[in-house]
Amino acid sequence: MEISLPLKDMSLSDKIQVMESLWQDLSAEGSGFEPPAWHGLILQERQAQYDAGEIKSADWESAKVRIRDSVS
Repeated sequence: MEISLPLKDMSLSDKIQVMESLWQDLSAEGSGFEPPAWHGLILQERQAQYDAGEIKSADWESAKVRIRDSVS
């Protein structure tokens, strides 16, 4: 199946919404996809930084707002 989106006509916000919709669908279906091993290493590093108080966490809604504000 070939899907064509009018990417050149879409705003950044529209493109992000499409990606969010795709991710939500993929994560709900349990595709069986295995992430590469290096993803686990990055997560371990970030967890260690968080545990050491070097970085803070944010809820997903706040993070999305911060990301949108930084790219628009």
